[in-house]
Amino acid sequence: MATSHADHSVSDPLSILTVHAHPDDEASKGAGTIRRHRDEGIRTTLVCCTGGEAGDILNPAMDRAEVKADLQAVRASELKAAADVIGYDEHIMLGYRDSGMPDSEANAHPDCFANADLDEAVGRLVKIIRRVRPQVMVSYPEEQKRYPHPDHLQVTAVCLPAWDRAGDENWYPDAGEPFTPLKMYATQWSRKRMVDTHQAFLDLGLESPYGEDWLKGKDRDDRLTARIEVDNRVRREALLAHATQVDPKSPFWFGLPDEVHDAIHPYDDYVIVRTRIETASLETDLFAGIR
Repeated sequence: MATSHADHSVSDPLSILTVHAHPDDEASKGAGTIRRHRDEGIRTTLVCCTGGEAGDILNPAMDRAEVKADLQAVRASELKAAADVIGYDEHIMLGYRDSGMPDSEANAHPDCFANADLDEAVGRLVKIIRRVRPQVMVSYPEEQKRYPHPDHLQVTAVCLPAWDRAGDENWYPDAGEPFTPLKMYATQWSRKRMVDTHQAFLDLGLESPYGEDWLKGKDRDDRLTARIEVDNRVRREALLAHATQVDPKSPFWFGLPDEVHDAIHPYDDYVIVRTRIETASLETDLFAGIR
């Protein structure tokens, strides 16, 4: 992870690019941060790598024949609605098929993201980076042992070389003027957030979906490198826009009163993945050192 003490003030308008695997990931990971930056006048761009075609319908109210018949179109509509709620200026489909859960039949589909030619997929993302010119990118951690979904793993596999190549004129010369991002973060859920949420269920006499199984193998919170204060209503509203994927009665997302949940953790947490500038031990602004 290279760092520099040089002045990295920028002349380009501030811009942030998030890269997610499926429609709904943008709602559950960092939605409040994007709204905050959009409200500050920062350009916000979402890249969604797959259409979510292999996803299950997790809301019984949406488990209907007409929804199943055209799930990709339904999920595309949900993504647009969620992106509008969050405040994305633009959302872009990278153009791959959902790879499905590990060891499922969807893994073998020739068009799925996990089977994509890596250089081609990186080139698609580099072209977007060069056009929207983000100083900050948000992706997934390098290690994903807790949830090793093929598409989430592939997001990281594509983002890391795209980060390296976007500013190099020798890569993808037809993909636009080279541009070098300065920082890349991965979204993270803190251990303290999960422990405190679990305890809040118990304090209210409710069955908690956040038991010991959720804490097994959870990273220490001292790995966190950024904590951004956010309005959690943005995440709730964005999640509800994904009606096929999010049951409004889900205790996992909506089991606590809003005011209780908001008091526990009104933040989005991040780990730095790559940086070309010096970063603080716990930043409160993803654009720290850049503004």
